[in-house]
Amino acid sequence: MSEASSSSAPAPAPAPPPAPALDPEAISLMAEEAPPEEITLVVKWSGKEYTVRAMGDDTLLELKRRICEFTDVLPKRQKLLYPKLILNDESVLLSSLPFKPNGKLTMIGTVEDEIFVDRPDDPEVLDDYEIFKDEVTAIKDNVLYKQKVKRRASQYKIKLLNPCREGKRLLVLDIDYTLFDHRSPAENPLELMRPFLHEFLAAAYAEYDIMIWSATNMKWVQLKMEQLGVLSNPNYKITALLDHMAMITVHAPDKKVFDCKPLGVIWTKFPEHYNEKNTIMFDDLRRNFVMNPQNGLVIRPFKNASKNRGRDQELRKLTQYLLSIAELEDFSKLEHDGWESFMDETGKRRRRR
Repeated sequence: MSEASSSSAPAPAPAPPPAPALDPEAISLMAEEAPPEEITLVVKWSGKEYTVRAMGDDTLLELKRRICEFTDVLPKRQKLLYPKLILNDESVLLSSLPFKPNGKLTMIGTVEDEIFVDRPDDPEVLDDYEIFKDEVTAIKDNVLYKQKVKRRASQYKIKLLNPCREGKRLLVLDIDYTLFDHRSPAENPLELMRPFLHEFLAAAYAEYDIMIWSATNMKWVQLKMEQLGVLSNPNYKITALLDHMAMITVHAPDKKVFDCKPLGVIWTKFPEHYNEKNTIMFDDLRRNFVMNPQNGLVIRPFKNASKNRGRDQELRKLTQYLLSIAELEDFSKLEHDGWESFMDETGKRRRRR
């Protein structure tokens, strides 16, 4: 009897075959097809309520940037309050916070005043830090950050001042410490302007459309450029202005979260005019072009204007570099860190002729 029951026992089912591993392209495609969830919050400030929408993969810092769109209170001036939450870590993803749909946040903060000269209480811009080549690659190739660039391009409205010109290259310029010493005290903004600024812009304009991109808000960008005479100079025209709202937040491995200026926002808006082959960006902070490292040139910061105004030659030298490379077909193949060596070699070749 026991023999019969033992012989009739069913054989164990074969193990299912292992699921095929997804290759990186498939993962990227899935990420694009399944965008992060939208989060809607109500922000109360100064007696008014604002409906603010963000994405789950946005950070708290990016939420503050969205709030700034409505209130003009810069992210660094905002303190956010939500029941039973401490909102101090600006790198935290919104999807990790237990916000309720249409949950109410209280924001405490004040709008910047209208005087930017002689403001000793303005906090210093964080010092730049080294980002190694493999870390840069990990950031610029990250699918989530590429999604952020696409989203920012679709949401952000570039302040276009003059039409894009056919066949021109694109020069993107930072303001603080690049064109202007924003920390030194002065009675007049012109005292803080970098030497040869107008000559530099006039010469560059012959070959390049020029856009100004600052990590401050648009009010400050426009005010600084107006007071320096950049928007009214008859020898050149500024194509467009961009502010901190066009930036995205990224995370470097083993380092802090930081904002950067992805040129993809501009290229997506004007694909018939600009791309990675014809664009160059000047900034005193290398991290600002981490999404487009081949297109960035780190300019020496202009500080202590009263002391250095008579000896700073950076824009004069860079004028020659810009004009020398303007005829090249592909800027992305250049190593802009070696721009001075490039100019030395160019000078030697000319002397041999």
